[in-house]
Amino acid sequence: MNKKSILLTVAVAALVLFACKPPKEFVDPINVSVNPLEMHAGKVEVTIDGTYPVKYFQKKMVMTVTPVLKSKISSAEWRADSKTYQGEKVKDNNDVIKYKVGGEYKQVATFDYNPEMESSELWLEITGKLGKKEFTIDPIKVADGVNITPLLVAVEAGEVETKIEKDNFQRIIEEKQEAEIRFLIQQSEVRKSEISSDAVVALTKRIDEANKAANLEMTGLEISSYASPDGGMDLNEKLAEKRDQASQKYINKELKKLKATVTIDSKFTAEDWEGFQALMEQSNIQDKEVILRVLSMYSDPEQREAEIKNLSAAYKAIADEILPQLRRSKMTLAINVIGRSDAEIDSLAKANPDTLSLEELLYSATLTADLERKAEIYTKVTELYADEYRGFNNLGVVRYEQGDVEAAGRAFDKALELNAKNAAVNYNCGVVALVKGDNAKAEECFGNAGGVGESLNHVNGVLAIRRADYKKAVELFGAAKVNNAALAKILTKDYAGARSVLEGVAKPNARTNYLLAVVAARQNDRAAVVANLKKAIEADGAWKEKAAKDVEFLAFAEDEEFAALVK
Repeated sequence: MNKKSILLTVAVAALVLFACKPPKEFVDPINVSVNPLEMHAGKVEVTIDGTYPVKYFQKKMVMTVTPVLKSKISSAEWRADSKTYQGEKVKDNNDVIKYKVGGEYKQVATFDYNPEMESSELWLEITGKLGKKEFTIDPIKVADGVNITPLLVAVEAGEVETKIEKDNFQRIIEEKQEAEIRFLIQQSEVRKSEISSDAVVALTKRIDEANKAANLEMTGLEISSYASPDGGMDLNEKLAEKRDQASQKYINKELKKLKATVTIDSKFTAEDWEGFQALMEQSNIQDKEVILRVLSMYSDPEQREAEIKNLSAAYKAIADEILPQLRRSKMTLAINVIGRSDAEIDSLAKANPDTLSLEELLYSATLTADLERKAEIYTKVTELYADEYRGFNNLGVVRYEQGDVEAAGRAFDKALELNAKNAAVNYNCGVVALVKGDNAKAEECFGNAGGVGESLNHVNGVLAIRRADYKKAVELFGAAKVNNAALAKILTKDYAGARSVLEGVAKPNARTNYLLAVVAARQNDRAAVVANLKKAIEADGAWKEKAAKDVEFLAFAEDEEFAALVK
């Protein structure tokens, strides 16, 4: 508390009014206490407490006190509501101060914050009446400056994160191509009609392409051979094995012809009940639900077959429609499609960006750290793929990091038009609104940004600081080691916690050191104030002017080292 004993020199007024020696009680002091002037949520509120001594307030006296903030750098001033007191014989509705016992003077003054208030003084202007005579007392200064530490909350690049929408570029894409060779009942010969089918021809053609192309790599060919579950187990096992051998023989012959090499992995299954069930589920066969229940009820394959054959009405359809599809060898070729190298993509992004796919072009922006180069790439994305929101979103992120908030906002707005529900875009729009001071829009945007991660809590923490809900801000920042989290702790008077956060900031900057100086000032650590301010000013000279007028350091104004830093 800043305590001041203020001598109300009503004596001067009395001399003028009465041309005689003023009554002694007119010159008794009023003791006034003023809490520090601080800005919270755009308001400056100050409580002024005082005491009117006994036999001071004349019975017919009226006194009006008006708190006034006066700028020290211009003629601007801001007046709060006045408070009027009256003696016990005055007929009015003001607070009464009795002559013999005195009384309390208490006034709460509220001002809408103006940036000039940081360098200001709080004065009390006092006017009064004694009977019919009016008097004015010279204004009395009761406080210096307004503490605006909550405004140290930061929203620029590096302090608040924005969200890039990632590309889906994959350098290696696994491709699979399938074909089937079907066999006649109880046979294992590979028929000419089967190997000339479209699927088999396409498979061999793809093997030839992969063998010749530098960007195609065959990683394996799997052959799975089956028998239908309508014969004995021993017979089916031998039959499935023969079909496997025949299929391998055919494919090896084709590989030799194509001069291609690929690892073959083969296996056979005597009775393909899984395939049978899958085909039954897809069919329109009468009683298929009954048949599927039979499959689930019996685990023994021979019992399953016998029960299904008992359903004579359905069995003919099964024999005609289902079982022929199960007498097969299934071939699956696995190929890695290898994309362009980083060097190729980077070169094409510069020379012929229109030859790149969307994902390649987006990926190319990750190959450079130069922000202007990134901006060029994302601009090209917006030109070539005008309906793709990621180009506009990512361009906005780059412009924000470059400090061009207006350009960032325009890009994010366009991205939002293209993808109104996207969480990252809504989040980024909210960040721009924060920078512009539009808290309501920021809150609306962040409400649509669920799922973007911990950074959503951090920007909501910024909003909480702006609303002077400092405890909520501390909760939202959690264990984050960032400047804004430390500021929230400073504003809740957790100075040890604030220092711990600031000492853990991954990339400390001038703001980090300035906040450490604020912590030190509040703990009356002169050496730490000077040391941290020196680092802040060396990193960014703009902090010198801020420190010179910051009431956080008012107590150090006469310190030689401090004065030398800010002069």
